[in-house]
Amino acid sequence: MSDTPKFEVIDRRKFKAAEEEQESHKDGSLPEAQSTPVETSAPSSGPQLVVNEGRNAPVPAPVEAAEIAGGEEAEGDLPPAPTAEESHQQKAAYDASAQRLEDIIRAQNPAVGAQPAITFEHLVQQFYVSAMIQMGAGAQEGQRPRVDILGARTTIDLLGVLAEKTKGNLTEAEDRALQTVLFEVRMAFLELTSMINLQAMQPPQPPPPGKR
Repeated sequence: MSDTPKFEVIDRRKFKAAEEEQESHKDGSLPEAQSTPVETSAPSSGPQLVVNEGRNAPVPAPVEAAEIAGGEEAEGDLPPAPTAEESHQQKAAYDASAQRLEDIIRAQNPAVGAQPAITFEHLVQQFYVSAMIQMGAGAQEGQRPRVDILGARTTIDLLGVLAEKTKGNLTEAEDRALQTVLFEVRMAFLELTSMINLQAMQPPQPPPPGKR
């Protein structure tokens, strides 16, 4: 029995169609098909992607979960990819919303300049900071560092996946930044795990005299 978690993917476009249908019933009545109780299946043991589109939004029919095991994706269970028009409209709406947010921030803080455009280097730097914090960096003076060694390994592996999937598609500067960060976090991981192994191999210290 595989321990791989199962994810339920919900097509958000179904919510849009349902909302348009609700708008046509301005008298508050629901369509006849929705007057019957909705049968729900028992929750699965793995995590689920749950989208809350409002209290009155109808419950969509669940899409069969896509099982990801052994590196093979059950592509037939995934909802269809958004069309080019849908992606374009969503991107335009996102940009407009982000611009409104920036205008509000700059209106409240006139000294704050325009935010720089997000680049590939920002993504690499974000992974680097996350990995180093997970390995105990950034702890305040006098406090014991908190180490999440398994989380750090996951973040470093994600950087490795990024390097593999973007091979041949980066500029020289982008590739150099990625390879440098990947080298540094892997070296820090090796040093930290070496310390953990040495501490585990040390025999327990005898209690001080008089406290047996």
